[in-house]
Amino acid sequence: MIRTLRPEDAPAIAAIYAHYVAETTISFETVPPTIEQMEERLAHIIQHYPAVVWEEDGEILGYSYAHAWKERAAYAHSWETSIYLAPKAMHRGIGRALMLELINRSKAQGCHVLIACITGDNAGSRKFHEKLGFTPASHFKQVGYKFGRRLDVTDYQLLLDC
Repeated sequence: MIRTLRPEDAPAIAAIYAHYVAETTISFETVPPTIEQMEERLAHIIQHYPAVVWEEDGEILGYSYAHAWKERAAYAHSWETSIYLAPKAMHRGIGRALMLELINRSKAQGCHVLIACITGDNAGSRKFHEKLGFTPASHFKQVGYKFGRRLDVTDYQLLLDC
């Protein structure tokens, strides 16, 4: 059910992500990216970083990938994670399976630290990452603004044995 993300997955990934952009504070984007924009984003990611999807009966129900955390060369072995599930895929173990696969692939590609950037009020994501061994690393107050609210961001990190 888990497989490597492919360029042709962009429409399904854009559809899953659009929900989080339009309806939640989980993503700090305010306009859902188009399929073409998502294709462009994913093209770079799949060339350089691990990226996986959960496919069930031909339908993508979730995805996770790593990408550069910062641009400077000294950060090259520290990657940020992204994970999103279709609402109907929640609480089925899909997210855990995707993240464990992403962690394993990140280790295999030489990543030393994975970082999850989590909106301050997203208790579910904080708990999810803690269960996977991520620990709080930073807390930024009111750095985001969405839906008329000032939002905190907490970074969680997982040190990998490389």
